[in-house]
Amino acid sequence: MSSHKISENPRERLIDREMSWLAFDERVLELAEDSSLPVLERCRFLSIFSSNLDDFYMIRVATLKRKIESGITKSNTAGFAPKELLVELAKKTQTLIQRQSDCFHKDILPLLNSSGIEIITWKDLSAEEIAFVNGIFHTKVFPVLTPLAVDPSHPFPYISGLSLNLAVVVAKPDSDEEMFARVKIPSNLPRFIEISLSNIKRFIPLEEVIIANLSELFHGMEIKSSYTFRLTRNADLELEEDESEDLLASMEQELLRRKFGPPVRLEVNPEIDLELLGTLMEEIGVTEEDVSRYHEPLDLTGLNQIADIKAPALQFPAFANVLPLELKEIEQDDTEGFFNVLRRREILLHHPYESFTGTVVRFLQEAARDPHVLAIKQTLYRTSGDSPIIEALIEAAEAGKQVLAVVEIRARFDELANVRWARKLEDAGVHVVYGLVGFKTHAKLSLVVREEAGLIRRYLHIGTGNYNPKTARLYEDFGILSSDPVLGEDVNKLFNQLSGFAPQTSFARLLVAPRTLRSGLLERIDREIENHKAGRPSLIRLKLNAVLDEEFIEALYKASNAGVKVELIVRGICAIRVGVPGLSENITARSILGRFLEHSRIFHFHNDGEDEIWLGSADLMHRNLDRRVESLVKVTQADHKRLLLRALDAYMDDEVVHWQMDVSGEWQHIVQSAQGERLKDFHAVVLDYYRSRG
Repeated sequence: MSSHKISENPRERLIDREMSWLAFDERVLELAEDSSLPVLERCRFLSIFSSNLDDFYMIRVATLKRKIESGITKSNTAGFAPKELLVELAKKTQTLIQRQSDCFHKDILPLLNSSGIEIITWKDLSAEEIAFVNGIFHTKVFPVLTPLAVDPSHPFPYISGLSLNLAVVVAKPDSDEEMFARVKIPSNLPRFIEISLSNIKRFIPLEEVIIANLSELFHGMEIKSSYTFRLTRNADLELEEDESEDLLASMEQELLRRKFGPPVRLEVNPEIDLELLGTLMEEIGVTEEDVSRYHEPLDLTGLNQIADIKAPALQFPAFANVLPLELKEIEQDDTEGFFNVLRRREILLHHPYESFTGTVVRFLQEAARDPHVLAIKQTLYRTSGDSPIIEALIEAAEAGKQVLAVVEIRARFDELANVRWARKLEDAGVHVVYGLVGFKTHAKLSLVVREEAGLIRRYLHIGTGNYNPKTARLYEDFGILSSDPVLGEDVNKLFNQLSGFAPQTSFARLLVAPRTLRSGLLERIDREIENHKAGRPSLIRLKLNAVLDEEFIEALYKASNAGVKVELIVRGICAIRVGVPGLSENITARSILGRFLEHSRIFHFHNDGEDEIWLGSADLMHRNLDRRVESLVKVTQADHKRLLLRALDAYMDDEVVHWQMDVSGEWQHIVQSAQGERLKDFHAVVLDYYRSRG
């Protein structure tokens, strides 16, 4: 036990959530700045950074502004009052945006140019290219443009969130009176127009083409000036579920309202005319602190288009995922063989290294067409537009099977897609439910009920990731395919909770939020403390997306002070402080970012050598523990435990590139060994491991 006096100052005990979010986005930006990575991958990281920053403004800054407008002045748990925090965030984001702009203009653009990919401006075009681009403008762009004038009979137009726009100043040829018009850059056209008249791939931003042709939109007027601008609005939905008769209809109404959320950020070129900027700010309703200035092109989320160019030499090496060893010999149309394997033993899955399509999707497709399957139950949090999982559920329902889909229509930014899927599933005869009132259903569960020789057997999949075949190629996740009767009973009970009324259910192999997950994990932290006090070995290792819940942070501080070693691998937000004398000397936190998005959650407790390991969908956040239906599954097979322990060892390996949190709460990017040699790329190491197994 440490003799240091433990600080009660909230800022010395916790890192602010919003500052930690920005620290995560800064780590993504550092990937874009990393000269050792292929240039098109750096483009993608720059796009991801931009998209993350949009989300940050739409959700976190918007919530903070709402607090200020409501007159809330109370400091948060990290000791920041709302107005003070907003000032800090504005300073930090402006620094990051400047780094983003410098990275793009000074580093990535020259590299792209030297690699035969050019992003150019209008003045760089040859006469032949101008004719080519103008042809595209007249056939594809011009027909969808709508110039909106502002005058006494035309009020200032509504500017939708995340739209890129032109502010155009025009005048009649015989008049000095200037008038304002707005042209929206169509979001359903490519962000960059490709000019393919030579071996060099040349791209020009769509807005440059429109600016060059503005006279086509304003015949007989003189174009005085034009500037791009972009607006971000509050996109945080406020759904009053308790007052809602029909959750689906309420969500559709709320999505309409989202389009008109209050403005939170205005992006402009630093050279914009100040009088025009003043007009925009006044009409839109933003203040100076809401304005982000950086050099065009605005909206670098569009760099995804450049990152998608087929140029293997400028991208990560291609990889082919493998099938788990247990499924390798099963023929594609051998349904009985597939279920036979699951009857013999559980299969631990690790995506994207192991195929999602050949395991999870196949599991549901086999169940849909197997005449012995009586029912399928499935949770859907996020899925893709052309999901074979949705198609399998529809096929099963049309074949007369009982099919239940628990669709979470409140999954942020996927609400509209999920509403559409819910309607499509209902139309096919699937029983669609929306989980428990007041709780988002975030658990990742799939249950298949099969009749075999007159007996009923349950097969299931439980995982850490969404049932989304597209993101499964990029998101790192674990899952279990099983026919364990104990786990089958647990998952069946949980589905009965979600579709009916069964609040007092108890589980054998699951920890389930909001009832048993918080208490179950806290009990295990306490057990490690007691083991350490009794002189037995102890260790807590947690791999998570976020660590934010104050009760758990205090529990981990308590464990650290008792002498328990705590190792955290956290991709995103991390509010805990590490290495602080008297508080967290035995806690370390590191972050792994790169080719794949680390999405799995692993909870490891040493348990006096018995190694208790849980996998699931929950992070240590208040929302996951108390406001969502989440599940963690206990890993029971010895070989699966060994593989997961090896994975945790790999994450903690000092020989791979990682970020390490220091005692001040800053994240240090560790890319070199003490001898100055470049460390290994984590995801390349894991890919090599699965190649050698496969």
